[in-house]
Amino acid sequence: MNSVNLSAVLSTVSEPWQPATVARFNGNEVMVAKAMGSYAWHRHEDTDDFFLVLKGNITIEMRDRSVRLGAGEMFVVPRGVEHRPVATEEAHFILIEPPGTAKDGTTLV
Repeated sequence: MNSVNLSAVLSTVSEPWQPATVARFNGNEVMVAKAMGSYAWHRHEDTDDFFLVLKGNITIEMRDRSVRLGAGEMFVVPRGVEHRPVATEEAHFILIEPPGTAKDGTTLV
């Protein structure tokens, strides 16, 4: 087992919204990703969606409200809730999800 340098892993990520798995624990994947622009509206029917911002700001838009997250802040979108993350400038974040979770859940228009 080795430590993981998240900055080093993120330096290899070139596309926004394309997570890279950095570890697994208790059957879940820990992933890092970059955010830029808007992601598609979607929901996850069977899993919550965990976001922990490492750098920058990400707004989690939901149909009834928005939650703005800065570095060091986290938010869990409950399963079944339609949402889309938005970053007006590049941001870095951590996701924790069960393996095989579709990154866009069910995409909505």
